[in-house]
Amino acid sequence: MRWILFSVAGFLLAALVRLSAQFPGIQYARGQDVTPAFEGWQQNQDGTFTLIFGYLNRNYEEEVDVPVGPNNTIDPGGDRGQPTHFYPRRQRFVFKVVVPKDWGPKRKLVWTLTAHGKTNVAKGWLQPEWEVNNEILMENLGGGIDLDNQPPSIIGSSAQTVTLPNPATLTATAEDDGRPKPRRGQNADEGLSIRWIQYRGPGPVSFDPAMGPSGYGKPVTSTTKVGFRVPGTYVLPAIASDGALEAVHDVTVTVNR
Repeated sequence: MRWILFSVAGFLLAALVRLSAQFPGIQYARGQDVTPAFEGWQQNQDGTFTLIFGYLNRNYEEEVDVPVGPNNTIDPGGDRGQPTHFYPRRQRFVFKVVVPKDWGPKRKLVWTLTAHGKTNVAKGWLQPEWEVNNEILMENLGGGIDLDNQPPSIIGSSAQTVTLPNPATLTATAEDDGRPKPRRGQNADEGLSIRWIQYRGPGPVSFDPAMGPSGYGKPVTSTTKVGFRVPGTYVLPAIASDGALEAVHDVTVTVNR
């Protein structure tokens, strides 16, 4: 009997080993938590500091919504402009919090986020090794490193109010210095682009289209129609990217029933 039990246990263990080798990481479409992340800090010209945060949504498909409140709060302050809509997987350098010049090297800014019943915390403080500059941003955002590259500039629509079921029409225009230059084999009509995302809002939205045209060394303009299902206040950023650095223009849309 003992030999039979050991044989069964050995068979199960071997099966688990084979499954682990075959599926090194299990991917969940939905139902998983969101982990906030402290990305680093920058010192501003006026002596204040900017602390930068991102997040990891462990789902591969689900876009998670967590309103500002006990489940999505920053200490101190509560609402410091953090997102309430979380796209799948790792999203870097999502939002910034400016703290005063007398903040101190060990004082912490704490973002607490609870999603699908699990609470995670990110703590940001002015540790010297975590200071970031444009070179570090370019490395992490996946673009080529060009030390002469400057972030794009972007302007766009002001706040709007619409009534369901009408969509909102939003426009943004971005300019850039034409850097980084196209790499060999890279399409010359790539470069500067604008994409639209949902940052805050009580319900899902749809963008038509979500991405605008792109190009090197010339301004680009993106116009999108945004559809809504439920009333409320939405923050919908237009993000200009030159492939290495970004600039953001937020548009607030109030949707009435």
